[in-house]
Parts: sequence; structure tokens; C-alpha cells
Amino acid sequence: MNRLFNVLVFLFVLSSFVLIRIAPKIDDYKISKGKKFKRTLSKRQLFIFEDTKEAGESYKYVNTKFQLHDSLVYDDVPFQLENQQYFFATYEVEIQDKSFQLVPIALDVLLSTSLGRDEVDPLFSNPDGISRKGNFYIAIEVYSDLEKDCLLANSFSRTSVLKYLRQLKKEYLATHNYNEILFKN
Repeated sequence: MNRLFNVLVFLFVLSSFVLIRIAPKIDDYKISKGKKFKRTLSKRQLFIFEDTKEAGESYKYVNTKFQLHDSLVYDDVPFQLENQQYFFATYEVEIQDKSFQLVPIALDVLLSTSLGRDEVDPLFSNPDGISRKGNFYIAIEVYSDLEKDCLLANSFSRTSVLKYLRQLKKEYLATHNYNEILFKN
């Protein structure tokens, strides 16, 4: 019985880690207040979706689609819906999953003590003992001369703006050669 308990404790420790932070999982898209999603974002409502592409790809997409020539690509990108002028700003956001893993730290301690060292050198674990995995998102805010935040629940343009952003997201994720976009327009 004592042996079984030792084996169970050993297996538990072997597979144990403590989750510190889990990044949100977004299936399609999410409308959220920017500061609530990540503190560095604006206070406006944002259209947020997971970015499966490499860093900087959204910049290339927006730059090519709206023919901005590397000028004002992140802010004040103009577009028109129903003869009304709107602007959007994009943000590439990273939120990391963080976990504190016990086994690699324990192995580092055992190795250091067996070698007779006073300090623990991180061989199996990260120097700070925390494992990180990046999750990337695109966040888009939309505004116009008439409305400061077009994604608010009571905004009169919310429905048409959401439809446009869903199409933009779909096109961004489906397109690999952004020059193709110029021929579609």
C-alpha cells in the first residue's frame, strides 16, 4: 500500500504543473473592451480574433489591401460602408499561457545537489521556472466622424461594421499572396 502511494505521488509530481495564466480561446471572433482583453489596448470595443499567421502579416495585408504605401497602416485606415466614411486601427496582440512546472525544477535541484553545487543551474527548466506559450490575436477598433466607437452595443452602425469586419477577417485568414486582393477589388 505504501509503495502504491509512493508511485501515485511520483506520477502526480511528474505530471504536475501550476497554471498561472491561460490565454483566451476564441473560436470565430469576440467583441470586447480593449482594456479588459489586454491592459495596453484602448478603452474602446474591439473586434478580436486569433491570428494563425506569422507576426507582421496583418500589417502587410492592410498595407496591400488599402494601398497605404507603408503610411498610417496601424491607425486611421479609411474604408467606406453605405456611403459613410469609417476608420479602423489594428493591433497585433500576444497573450502567453504561463505555467509553473515542478518536475524540471526538481530535476535541476537534484542535479545541482548531486554535483555538489550551491547554486541551481537551470538545465531542464527555464531560468525563471515559468513555461510560456504565445497566443496571437488581431484586435480591430472602428470609429468615424459621427461615432467614437462603432462597435458599442447601441451604435447605429454596429451591424454593418461587424459584417464588414467578419468579411475582412475571412479574407485575411484565407489569403496568402496579398497582391491577389488588388485583383479582387
